[in-house]
Amino acid sequence: MPAQSQDETIAFLKSAAFDDGDASTVETVVTHISTILLSGERAIKLKRPAHLPYVDFSTPERRLTSCEQELVLNRRTAPELYRAVRQVTREPDGGLAIDGSGPLVDAYVDMRRFDEDCLLDRMAMEGTLTVPLMARLAHRIAVFHAGIAPDRSVTGSAQVALVLDINERALATTDVFPAAAVDEFNRRFRDGLTRLAPLLDARGAAGKIRRCHGDLHLRNICVFDGEPTLFDCLEFDEAMATTDILYDLAFLLMDLWHRGLEELANLVLNRYLDESDETDGLPLLAFLMALRAAVRAHVTATRVAEAGPDAPTLRAEAHDYFALALDLLRPRPGRLVAVGGLSGSGKSTVAAAIAPRIGPPPGARILASDRIRKHLFGVAAETPLPAECYRPQVSETVYARLAEQAGAILPLGHGVVADAVFDRAPDRERIAGMGEGGSTPFLGLWLEAPPERLVERVAARRDDPSDATPEVVRDQLSRSRAPADWMHLSSVAEIGAVAEAARRIVDGTTDDPAGEREDDRRKG
Repeated sequence: MPAQSQDETIAFLKSAAFDDGDASTVETVVTHISTILLSGERAIKLKRPAHLPYVDFSTPERRLTSCEQELVLNRRTAPELYRAVRQVTREPDGGLAIDGSGPLVDAYVDMRRFDEDCLLDRMAMEGTLTVPLMARLAHRIAVFHAGIAPDRSVTGSAQVALVLDINERALATTDVFPAAAVDEFNRRFRDGLTRLAPLLDARGAAGKIRRCHGDLHLRNICVFDGEPTLFDCLEFDEAMATTDILYDLAFLLMDLWHRGLEELANLVLNRYLDESDETDGLPLLAFLMALRAAVRAHVTATRVAEAGPDAPTLRAEAHDYFALALDLLRPRPGRLVAVGGLSGSGKSTVAAAIAPRIGPPPGARILASDRIRKHLFGVAAETPLPAECYRPQVSETVYARLAEQAGAILPLGHGVVADAVFDRAPDRERIAGMGEGGSTPFLGLWLEAPPERLVERVAARRDDPSDATPEVVRDQLSRSRAPADWMHLSSVAEIGAVAEAARRIVDGTTDDPAGEREDDRRKG
């Protein structure tokens, strides 16, 4: 069916489907497979009568079926946005009607419109994504994944091989990349699949393959009624959307990483892992992020030939994703960094700042004693605990669990940042010894600030995982002794500057960290 055959339907809907009946107020957005009509608080989404290698919307019946699938699948995450599927029919008088009794002409999804400024894609470009918002997003994704039934009929390595097959066929049709570079690109992905196939298959057998969102990037997430909302899932390809839940998450992580938002990518991973025990899948993440970048590279590259004046921009974008995929595949060794210091010294801020630089993308697992303690008592991280939850016996359990979790992650080749006070020598010795056979590099960072600065920061906290009070800080000061064998870092300055200094230490770019440390200690 030629695309122009939808013209009558679109003209009819512009005048009949919206409350004001004024076709001139209707905005039209066209993508490669959809046409979206926008007016007031309503959005109407039609499938274009396209017949492509990966989708067939060439008949009204196929478009109706796809609309019905879109409604069902997207109502899992955005029931408030997806209202109904409507049919456009041809009536006896020859005119069109909505949900009439005549033959089917077309179908559409009736949606509630949202402010496009609330798209996370827009917010990322404007620099308005926040840590609380991304933490809530990670929670929403974890809950969504947990609620999907496992599909054990799919083999993890076979599903990834399917994606590689599609990538290779698509890259062969474009001259955007040199042939030799494409051959090396494909080889590195095939080598990665060979290495990771046993883990992919084991996760599939364990129920980690599910009918996911499938297209989970920032442009398909909005803030609606104050909450991050996933919409516009991949509804037309069951095989591509039925995948390891970490491959679903990897699209979001890659998108954030690609935009230079590495700390937010790391934050999303850590908040997701707080709720979903996917530690075994950590060795997959960099590869899965690279695979998502490779898909974007080939999709963008195949659009270049028909892009007209936009071709140079698309070509550059395709090369950007191609380079990102290769960089994500680059081996990075695991590493263990402990960030210690008294309450109020800025440990959590520093931990978040250095984590993306430690180990494979999207960076280290942050093991924070405050969050482990809250999990131990079955409460949310921001829920205050009574004083008895901080007895020495409880703290011993918390530090033991922190070390145990680090010991489970490091052999996987991933990075770990341990965030805790670490004011007791046995706790410091235990975490330092958690490298696999002593072979994982360890760095201990000790943050220092004057007592009045520590008390001031703690007193200003709100909705924080730490329950420390000024009295707790004073007690720590009365009995704490700074470790001589950890690198000391003054946190007197504004905390952003402290975080940057910590990044330089982790990156090995500090010219004279020992001298800086001694100077800062004298100033403090």
